[in-house]
Amino acid sequence: MERPQYLIDTNVIIDYLENKLSNSGLAVINEALDTKCSISIITKIELLVFNAPAEHYQLLKNFINDVEIIDLTSAVADRTIAIRKLYKIKLPDAIIAATALVHKFALVTRNITDFKRIKGLKIINPHL
Repeated sequence: MERPQYLIDTNVIIDYLENKLSNSGLAVINEALDTKCSISIITKIELLVFNAPAEHYQLLKNFINDVEIIDLTSAVADRTIAIRKLYKIKLPDAIIAATALVHKFALVTRNITDFKRIKGLKIINPHL
């Protein structure tokens, strides 16, 4: 049986660095990191412009180098357009959702409000 694949949202990575996750949340993230773990190109951008302390910035760069970065493809762009038209969510969130859907990844995020309406999107909230 194939192990699950995860797309990690920006907010979860920042929460992880800032020790804001519970033990069960840490278990979710550790499972994701032990399996195929990816981030959207949007998350890469958001992480590298995040105003992190110097020691966190190097950890972020190391993390980005260790995970698969999913670039914006035509399929992701097309799905993003459909999501934006149907759900009226912010463009970065629409790209992240589309990336998860196109690649059949579970989205690990605490941003449930913006993503819960998107049909077919599997969401894992490490804060629950």
